[in-house]
Amino acid sequence: MNRPIIVATNRIHDEVAERLREAGELRMNTAVEPWSPAELRANVRDASAVMGFMTDRVDARLLAAAPSLRIVACALKGLDSYDVQACTEAGVWLSIVPDLLTAPTAELAIGLAIALGRNVLQGDARVRSGAHLGWRPQLYGTGLDGSVAAVLGLGMVGRAIVERLRGFGCSRILGYDPAAPSIPGVEPCSLQQAVSRADWLFVAVPLTPTTRHLIGASVLHDAKPGQLIVNVGRGSVVDEESIATALQSGRLGGYAADVFEFEDWSLPAAPSSVPERLRSAQRTVFTPHIGSAVARVRIEIEHRAASNILAALSDRRPQDAVNDAQAAMATGTADG
Repeated sequence: MNRPIIVATNRIHDEVAERLREAGELRMNTAVEPWSPAELRANVRDASAVMGFMTDRVDARLLAAAPSLRIVACALKGLDSYDVQACTEAGVWLSIVPDLLTAPTAELAIGLAIALGRNVLQGDARVRSGAHLGWRPQLYGTGLDGSVAAVLGLGMVGRAIVERLRGFGCSRILGYDPAAPSIPGVEPCSLQQAVSRADWLFVAVPLTPTTRHLIGASVLHDAKPGQLIVNVGRGSVVDEESIATALQSGRLGGYAADVFEFEDWSLPAAPSSVPERLRSAQRTVFTPHIGSAVARVRIEIEHRAASNILAALSDRRPQDAVNDAQAAMATGTADG
């Protein structure tokens, strides 16, 4: 009897790979660079299961090229590039990892804020250049203590950011999320109020048709002068060109990000890279999408995705399924 083929579209840890090999034949991309769409289709054509990552796009075209596929187990939380409806119609389970990314992403948000506000990169460069000759009255920045912080998006990551902000002595914490319940100690506010009143703006909303470019030119025009923005949600929630313009004019006090518009490549007219105007702007701090890049956490994320794969291959509902592939199959949707 042929063993099922399990595809990992990016490199995974050895202990997770061995676990998957016990259940089937593992086909893994061992390179740092992701497969192209054509390479992805070629590698999943006879697969029963796929562990997918941020660099992948799963849509009807891919699913049609993989008729034996039973599950796409995402080693991530956001489903921007994964078509839930197409998976359901194909009778393919789609699962995510809903909670393991929360704490490390919130930690990074605070780290980016401190690095941005306290001029950490500039200070590091000064020491390394040999220009540091001892204390001088310079590099005065902005701290969290005594400030007004606003969190856009009060899902799991947003709430985790709020919990960490509590320990930094913010005078007020505002929260903008029309769909979220009230949180003790967080003042509900409108987007306009968050932008006009906050010293710090933490972006933690998912990317949806209504949140794309939520922070754009008109919003930034009304921002509190000198405001500092930290984005750990999705790159396309902000308009990066407008951010660059606001930095150049001095309206915006600084911008830090772990996510960028070009990564949301499934969107129409997505840019091909981070705009040079933004990359060269002063008062910025950037990290290369490392929100969940804590070694222990990444292993746990891969194990969770592997557990979803093993469940599907054993004809059980994956714990973290976001669709109902069995219902689709039962009603004949997958045949039509």
